Amino acid sequence: MKVCLSAALCGLSLLLSTAPAPAAAPPPAAAAPGHAAESAEAKARRMQWFADAKLGIFIHWGIYAVDGVDESWAFFNGKMSHADYMKQLRGFTASRYDPAAWADAVRRSGARYAVLTARHHDGVALWDSRQGLNVVKDTPAGRDLVGPFVEALRQRDLKVGLYYSLPDWSYDDYDVFTRKSKRYDFAREPQRWQRFLDYYQGQIEDLGERYRPDLYWFDGDWEHDAAGWQSAKVRSAILARNPGAIINSRLNEYGDYATPEQGVPVLRPEPRYWELCLTMNQSWGYQPRDTEYKNANQIIHLFAGVIGMGGNLLLDIGPREDGTLDPRQAQILEGLGRWTGKHAQAIYGTVAGPSLDHYAGPSTLSKDGRTLYLFVDGKPSGEVLVKGLDAAVAKAYVVGGKQPVGTRVLGKYDWSKVPGLLYLSIPSEAYDADMTVIALELDRPLALYREASKPIESNE
Repeated sequence: MKVCLSAALCGLSLLLSTAPAPAAAPPPAAAAPGHAAESAEAKARRMQWFADAKLGIFIHWGIYAVDGVDESWAFFNGKMSHADYMKQLRGFTASRYDPAAWADAVRRSGARYAVLTARHHDGVALWDSRQGLNVVKDTPAGRDLVGPFVEALRQRDLKVGLYYSLPDWSYDDYDVFTRKSKRYDFAREPQRWQRFLDYYQGQIEDLGERYRPDLYWFDGDWEHDAAGWQSAKVRSAILARNPGAIINSRLNEYGDYATPEQGVPVLRPEPRYWELCLTMNQSWGYQPRDTEYKNANQIIHLFAGVIGMGGNLLLDIGPREDGTLDPRQAQILEGLGRWTGKHAQAIYGTVAGPSLDHYAGPSTLSKDGRTLYLFVDGKPSGEVLVKGLDAAVAKAYVVGGKQPVGTRVLGKYDWSKVPGLLYLSIPSEAYDADMTVIALELDRPLALYREASKPIESNE
């Protein structure tokens, strides 16, 4: 069959046709009693900035940076005692913390949003929380670290995301303590569990009232089900305060988008909205002994693969305890920013391109379906091939430099409806040092030929 992409939503629907059908939207229960179920159109409007943003920066910062140990997991998995882990409170100074410099680094990388760990599983909040441990009263830092960063992001027109761990392994009324130890059975001590629910939901309310984040990034939901966390209630309360907020998938069934972690998807994920969170090395927080870094070129290629499948990349950095960035991480952000700045038109506000059946590499498509962007790996030994493109190329050029790209169609017969093979010749001097992007401006919205090849029955 021959299909035509005449509008953005139609185009996205077609281009996902080679993958499994998209997952259904969150069930009506995602809007708690007293709130009408959200329509698909309303959700699309709420999610639009996220879908357009493509790149975010994840920031894992906490007391674990003092000794450079696994964030929260160090004591949970028995690598050190909880008491020794908490000794890091005394060394967390944030003495060189410059939220404006952080926000500038985020902006230069090409990211359109950032997500800061307001509280990890260890229970140490980065703001002056009314309950529990926090850096204001329990560390030498002695001040709110969330508010200044939120303000710096907004001054640069960047969206604000706050990470919040549902579990608090340090809180006396939370049931789980370590991997091998529990404090109590929450089903047998409902009053104690209710005290924890009031605590954590109070912290979420506090974050919402103080900072009004655009995105809530939850974590740790695996330890209880949606009923145990009262996820419907939490979602309802968040959207009552801020109807435009976005919630990630880790609120059990009550999130807006999927969050695969570390493993770059091989197949295009089913959900319409998704975000890969990825470390630069092996660690989320600052660990100076972890030298297994991906370089900027590798991250650029991974990023292209993610957006080519319609997703976002949330790339992690882990500042030192004093608030400075490891030069290796800063250098990667700069390298990424050089490339995203040059190729912005092929990144932001696009949708997923055709499947690998048509082009053997990542691709994106403008929302109107009229410009196809092809991400070219290295310097091919010959011409670049596109198959099944059932629309004529009006103009072809290298993004960021505008050098013209040669086009020729071979194997097209006027008596056959099968498109010919489109071959593209890139000028040798036009290749980008990391990844070249070609723009194909089409004479009409993208159409792809998808029929199986058949014997010729007539050539006239």
